Amino acid sequence: MPVRSVSSRFASAGRTAVAAGAGLAAAFLATALFAEPAAAHAGLQPAPVGVGYWTPGRIWSVVAGTTGLAGVVTGGLALARAAVRARAVTVRLAGTAVTAGLACAIIGALVVAAAEGGPGTGYGIVGGVIDLVIGPAAIALGGLALARSRRTAAPER
Repeated sequence: MPVRSVSSRFASAGRTAVAAGAGLAAAFLATALFAEPAAAHAGLQPAPVGVGYWTPGRIWSVVAGTTGLAGVVTGGLALARAAVRARAVTVRLAGTAVTAGLACAIIGALVVAAAEGGPGTGYGIVGGVIDLVIGPAAIALGGLALARSRRTAAPER
């Protein structure tokens, strides 16, 4: 098996990050184009659901939020490691953060797109909107850690 150089390893990680970003952009575009605003059907809003009840929309929002929060923590750890040293562990942590953030953002977009009512109706729209903030934050932290690990690993002249 041929030995790959450090720069080719990081180049493949960069292509993965670009593909993940393109998938996220496609998910946001699809949500923006195909989701109807809930306010358009104000007279058809469902009755509010109690705070203590777990509906499928709320469960998906919590799962996505937990995944995104794990991605933010992992991205922060990768960023801290990238400042000190660049190793394969840093690249793996950063890739995990980008993947978790992408999953969080996509699930959040799907929850928001599928919601038929506003806040308090049990569709998880508030959690979905929060996921749309946490997911890109994890992606940004992971991408920044990848970029810094590449810069740290570059040979000095």
